Amino acid sequence: MPQGTLHYWLEGGDQRGKVHKPILRVEPTGSRSVTWAEFVEAGLLRSYRDHRVPMNELRAFIDRLRSEYGVPYPLAHQQPFVSGRQLVYKAQTDSNLDGDFCLVSVANNQLVLTTASQEFVERVRWADDIAVGWRPHDDRRSPVLMAPDVRFGRPAVSGISTDVIWEHEQSGEDINEIAEAFGLDLDDVRWALSYEYSVRAKAA
Repeated sequence: MPQGTLHYWLEGGDQRGKVHKPILRVEPTGSRSVTWAEFVEAGLLRSYRDHRVPMNELRAFIDRLRSEYGVPYPLAHQQPFVSGRQLVYKAQTDSNLDGDFCLVSVANNQLVLTTASQEFVERVRWADDIAVGWRPHDDRRSPVLMAPDVRFGRPAVSGISTDVIWEHEQSGEDINEIAEAFGLDLDDVRWALSYEYSVRAKAA
């Protein structure tokens, strides 16, 4: 996503003479470094990148969840998406959150995840209710994972950075040689290259 957009979500800012508080942080910190929890929550907001994100309504909604769950980054926890949907639904309603940005909706008298929040939950690897990994690849079958304790959070398969695998392929090695060099399955190498090529295609 554009750096300016992420910075705006993290720090807030002045827009047309109106000051907006940040969405992802409780208060501006002046830091351009992103914590793991901020990265995870930004992944959810990125689902709405084709829409104009309503700063004030989303801020009010997340503030309510912060208060209810007692944590600064409630959307980096699994509970709101699983057992806490009723609370999320009430927070959406109380905050007058536009339907396009809701995390849960009512279907057949049941609270279900909206498409954007379901896709988000499927991208995250959870452990004890906490987000511990993130699948950056659009393909849900991909084993490519980003985790704060693996390769400094860079995309990796089986602990090997995907960009390193791509560099070896670009140097002329075939996938069999790469797999043998890193002790990877051939499918892992294919998925790593698929991810790297998709990223570079989007950036071109």
